[in-house]
Amino acid sequence: MQRLIFVLLFLIPMATIAQKTDKKLGLKIQEAIAGYNGDIGVYVKNLRTGRTIAINADTIFPTASIVKVQILAGITDKIEKGELQYNQEFVYKDSLLYEGSDILGSFKQDETITLKKLIMLMLTTSDNTASLWLQSIAGTGARINEIMESLGLHYTRVNSRVPGREEYRAIYQWGQTTPHEMATLFEMIYRKKVISPEASEKMMRQLSRNFWDDVALSQIPPTVEVFSKNGAVNASRSEVLLVNHHKNPYILSVFTKNNKDQSWETDNEAWVLTRKISKMVWDFYGDK
Repeated sequence: MQRLIFVLLFLIPMATIAQKTDKKLGLKIQEAIAGYNGDIGVYVKNLRTGRTIAINADTIFPTASIVKVQILAGITDKIEKGELQYNQEFVYKDSLLYEGSDILGSFKQDETITLKKLIMLMLTTSDNTASLWLQSIAGTGARINEIMESLGLHYTRVNSRVPGREEYRAIYQWGQTTPHEMATLFEMIYRKKVISPEASEKMMRQLSRNFWDDVALSQIPPTVEVFSKNGAVNASRSEVLLVNHHKNPYILSVFTKNNKDQSWETDNEAWVLTRKISKMVWDFYGDK
């Protein structure tokens, strides 16, 4: 009798886990990523049913520009506390320039720009000069990391320009996260649980204007609302989407690292695979 009770107790949690996994879609994704020339992590969650797919979802990956979602939370926290104003003006200095093709980098010394436009540049065009400036304005990466920890995100961190995180920066560069944790951050914003309900709504609007729409985002019909951020450096290409489908809203989080293909053409292996996975997930949830 005791043995029977033990077996039943063992099987019940396993059955519960099985019910919360979309096995058919999971198998398709597993087949798609087999043989990938690098490391890949995928996390999918149907926000209506709670069903998930997790493949290397708790592995730490570089964020690249996805770190800007963390920076957004830091800035939003300051606005909520009244320490910053959305329409507040800031004065650009040449010393802020981060070399590249950023829009803000074309500003002249002492030109002014509002905080809301800096946020737009950071999230929409992924402007690095604006982003590093906003990281400082938010109270530095150390403060942003405190916010991530308070949300229960233990691996999602800013590394760059944060004393004590030099070892992590050497591995993951600007920031780090896991596919699961970044998806969780998006879900918490969607469910209005970051900073405040009003602040979360503002963050959702800001995350809905992504200029870089040619990878995972390209597989979602333009009539569907999507909150997203992507990031790319030579050996790491990643993207997170929250697709606000009217029946099956879902999150797709795809992260890669140690990529063999480090090209910047549209047929880069990571980008091709991410498009494929995004199409699979949309076909599975979006057409139902």
